[in-house]
Amino acid sequence: MKFGLDRFLADATLRTPLAGKRIALLAHPASVTPDLTHALDAIAALPDITLSAAFGPQHGIKGDKQDNMMESPDFIDPQHGIPIFSLYGEVRRPTDAMMDTFDVLLVDLQDLGCRIYTFITTLRYVLEAATQHGKAVWVLDRPNPAGRPVEGLTLRAGWESFVGAGAMPMRHGLTMGELGLWFIQELKLHLEYRVIGMEGWRPDKAPGYGWPLGRREWVNPSPNAPNLSMARCYAGTVMLEGATLSEGRGTTRPLELFGAPDIDARAVIHTMQALAPHWLQGCILRECWFEPTFHKHAGKLCAGVQIHVEAPHYNHAAFRPWRVQALAFKAIRQLYPDYALWRDFPYEYAFGKLPIDVINGSPLLREWVDDPQAVPADLDALTVPDEQAWEVTRQPFLLY
Repeated sequence: MKFGLDRFLADATLRTPLAGKRIALLAHPASVTPDLTHALDAIAALPDITLSAAFGPQHGIKGDKQDNMMESPDFIDPQHGIPIFSLYGEVRRPTDAMMDTFDVLLVDLQDLGCRIYTFITTLRYVLEAATQHGKAVWVLDRPNPAGRPVEGLTLRAGWESFVGAGAMPMRHGLTMGELGLWFIQELKLHLEYRVIGMEGWRPDKAPGYGWPLGRREWVNPSPNAPNLSMARCYAGTVMLEGATLSEGRGTTRPLELFGAPDIDARAVIHTMQALAPHWLQGCILRECWFEPTFHKHAGKLCAGVQIHVEAPHYNHAAFRPWRVQALAFKAIRQLYPDYALWRDFPYEYAFGKLPIDVINGSPLLREWVDDPQAVPADLDALTVPDEQAWEVTRQPFLLY
């Protein structure tokens, strides 16, 4: 199998349109070749490419910033002598001065297949800036490790944010290259846009179902994205960032588990199984204990639940991470009606809104959790039409 970067490096004819142009790269730590050479070094070594600048998204081009809302500075790359601009520092959108440093922007970002993962919002912002400045954008495509399944509520109008790039469900089932095509149509953008596509990507094939297990090493695209299991769970467990429960930051399995010092994890699992067993297919829930070394409940023993999504327990077609995590919230609300479940702070700079609502692109999920009369079928009634509509909407943009 070949990623977009692999093909771009191997086939000089793909690079012919770039002759005489200044090239910039938007990348992060997972932007690597099969032998783990970083894209910045690999592209800089090409004799027919003039690399003039590079950009880093959230967590930085080096991936050194551990948590959300930790900003990265601009700097000069010591090896290549080019400016490295941060799109998660003083600005989220590239400035006029940044756009003046290149003619064509190559985007090589490993995504997780979830609307809230900010790299897709950064893609939207650079596409908009390229339209304004007459620049070209080429996406060197990479796999969506969560594969093609679609799940979750669609972001509602007025809830756009840095973790909500557009009206798509939480689990969108597209690659970055395909998302770019959708953004261009949705936002009516006009620019030169190319996708250097993958060869041999099989998102429906076991055992990876989106990620080429055994053929490519996993490199963390962000500090708390350490493996494929996390990527599979993330469309659900990311909601924990809006809750007082720990999502496992400060442990070795972040965003695959949840817990707190003051819950009974076994009772939570039993309540989830009683409320909606059909929502728990494709995975195994296991009671566990953990003590975060930093972040929420640091230094405290937490009773928790780990979501296991590896063979032999994993069923890709059946697993619905967003519903699993929604059901966990519902179970906790049923067991502890007065539990202080929702955090309240300006999540990703969205002021005046609860983080759980910003994450979900509306208050609908939170309202369902907090309504003692609401049952799983009520959430399905809201969500299934969104999922079905997105399946139709995304169809023209599928490249694989």
